[in-house]
Parts: sequence; C-alpha cells; structure tokens
Amino acid sequence: MSALPVIIALVALARIAELLHSRRNARTLVARGAIEIGAGHYPLIVALHGAWFVSLLAFVPWIAPVNWLWLGVFVVLQALRIWTIRSLGPYWTTRVYDLPGTPMVRRGPYRFVAHPNYLIVAGEIAVLPLAFGAWRIALIFSILNALLLAWRIRVEERGLSPRRNLPVSRSSV
Repeated sequence: MSALPVIIALVALARIAELLHSRRNARTLVARGAIEIGAGHYPLIVALHGAWFVSLLAFVPWIAPVNWLWLGVFVVLQALRIWTIRSLGPYWTTRVYDLPGTPMVRRGPYRFVAHPNYLIVAGEIAVLPLAFGAWRIALIFSILNALLLAWRIRVEERGLSPRRNLPVSRSSV
C-alpha cells in the first residue's frame, strides 16, 4: 500500500477530531457569552484546507516516494499543534471567538509567539506536499494560506485587542 493515501487519511481523521473538539469548545464559549468575530473568512479557510487535501490526493502520484526528512518535520509540527491546542484549553477553536473580560492565554507557545497555531498550519501546508515531492502544491497553497491568514490575523487582533492588557489570571499563565 502507498504511504500517501494512508498519511492523508490519518491527517484528515486528526482534523475531523479537532473540528469536533473545536465545536464543543465553541458551544461552551458561546454559553459563557463569547461572540464570534470575523466569520466571513472562515468558509474560505475551510475551502482552502479541503482543496489542499484534494490536490494532494488528485495530483500527487500515490506511489510517490516519501521524503522522510520532510515527513519527520511534519510529525514535529503535529506535536507543536497538540501543544498549542492544549495550551489554549477550552479557548481553542477553529473560529475566532471573543469572551470579553477574559485575559489572553499566555502559556505554552503563547509565551513566545502571538499566533503559534498559524505558524504551524503554514508549516504543515508547505511540508506535507514536500514530503511527497509536490513543491508546486506546497507553493500555491502556502501563498493562498498566507493571504487568508493575513486577513484572519487582522480580524483577530482587532477583535481581541481590548483583552491584551487585562491582568493575567492563574488559568492563563
């Protein structure tokens, strides 16, 4: 059996689990008074990620050799993704929510970088295609992702800026 469809299936299953986790966290946040901000870009992000998966399956030969170095980098990115999700705890979602009066999370990778998950996603979009020699897919989707992330980060920064100077609570350290 070829490695490509197996790896894509595993990544897709992980993303589905993340979407379920995100949905559960979103319901809890909304029940606590959170509001979604910048929902207009979200369907484009979903479309981009879906197209990325489809392009890998459609345009990369299923018998393509695996570049184990790039695949190893992808695995490291998955560990960083899990660290990021765990660091945000109940605040992690795939959408942007604002819970007014809640201090920003400043633990885990958020001690060092404002948007670690976006850096990780950018890495994943580039690295997984490279693991199968699909540099064109890596390039095209990296550019499209950068454009969408620029929009999303502007929306997020604008929406969350009132919370940046709130005192740090024990749960956000």
